Amino acid sequence: MKNFLKFFVLVSLLILFSTGCGNASGDSTNDPSSGKDQVTLTFFSTITMEPQKEVMASVVDQFEEENPEIVIDDNYPGGEYESMLRVKMAANDMPDLFDTHGWAKKRYGEYVVDLSNMEWVDRLDPALDQIFKDKDGKVYAYPLNQAKDGLIYNKTLLNNYGIDPPGTFEEFMAALEEIKEKSDGEVIPFWFAGSDKGALAQYFDQFATPLLITHQDHNYEEELLNGNFDWSNYTFLAEKLLEMQQKGFINKDVLTAQNHEMVSLMAQEKIGFVMGGLTGHDVEEMNPNVQLGIIPVPSIHEGGIPSWIGGERHTVAIWKDTDHPEEARKFVEFLSQPDIVKKIADGTSLPPGLTGVESDNYFATDYEAYSHVKVEPYFDRVYLPSGMWDVMGTTAQELLSGSLTPEEVSNTMDEEYNRLKEQK
Repeated sequence: MKNFLKFFVLVSLLILFSTGCGNASGDSTNDPSSGKDQVTLTFFSTITMEPQKEVMASVVDQFEEENPEIVIDDNYPGGEYESMLRVKMAANDMPDLFDTHGWAKKRYGEYVVDLSNMEWVDRLDPALDQIFKDKDGKVYAYPLNQAKDGLIYNKTLLNNYGIDPPGTFEEFMAALEEIKEKSDGEVIPFWFAGSDKGALAQYFDQFATPLLITHQDHNYEEELLNGNFDWSNYTFLAEKLLEMQQKGFINKDVLTAQNHEMVSLMAQEKIGFVMGGLTGHDVEEMNPNVQLGIIPVPSIHEGGIPSWIGGERHTVAIWKDTDHPEEARKFVEFLSQPDIVKKIADGTSLPPGLTGVESDNYFATDYEAYSHVKVEPYFDRVYLPSGMWDVMGTTAQELLSGSLTPEEVSNTMDEEYNRLKEQK
């Protein structure tokens, strides 16, 4: 019995010891191979597409190989990212490293370390200065890449059907109709991974710019910023999305479809258009005979012009209260190396955030063809209070499920806009 008790105590102590040496967020543990304390940094990113996550994970692996004393605990929460970070902000318990996803200054500014003394700042693309810097010179985050969003489409399919890339919303609707007819319903004209409400929010966010901002006769910037906007002017987008569903232009499983299905369906030539989420290389690897293209967001009003929607995409900021600021800076320095900048830009098919790097961007030809098109900032980041992205996605899901009418979508946006604006 005594031997059993001794054995039990010994095992308990071993378990307690091993648990106490676990690798929790921000912990330091001993690395037997190096004889040094090993630091774990938590890193949260908004990257959702599997090919892009694989690229980022490979970059993390490379960093850890070159810096065995540092472990990066990388996390990709997808649609839960924003709510998770809100909880962490409220508790002042942020990840050591995190993605500011368009809100470097406005939402996360008080939580981040100033990076202005880092070497790569001199190579920051001037187009991003107003996004990442303030008037005092503080730099809020490191840009892994920069956004230039529009509509990604199956170029091979449209060429075969004799359909020109649309420049207006009317032409876009006509193109969707043609795809449906010429494929005998075998191709989904406009595909959404609607189980992720962010995919549907993207539709409203990108098309809100040509609807409400860029046309001189339909410019509601002042009203949106002052809180006097008439949300009935927003109803058009909900009406058109519902019309697409009723006409069979979008996938029937829109509310259950998931992001990981997109690459395979596009490679099988089962999709005409998507709002984004493809690198091009991912589809090419699966079917080299399918070529994709990207176009700016079509205009909506007569006499309007297309727009790129862009600015901040994926970033890395350092939490101001991290226990390991030196190690966190070391990771950011690693990310700014030209070969890593190129690797991330190539892998995400987005322009790099730093100058002096030539990337193998899949969509480079299209970006060059539309280089005259102006890049407009994301609608929600400029004109809406924090939290409205979630509302745009939720109301879209409720619209497509039959729970809301287009008018009720606008009414809900109005109510939530005013509620969230008061919380600022």
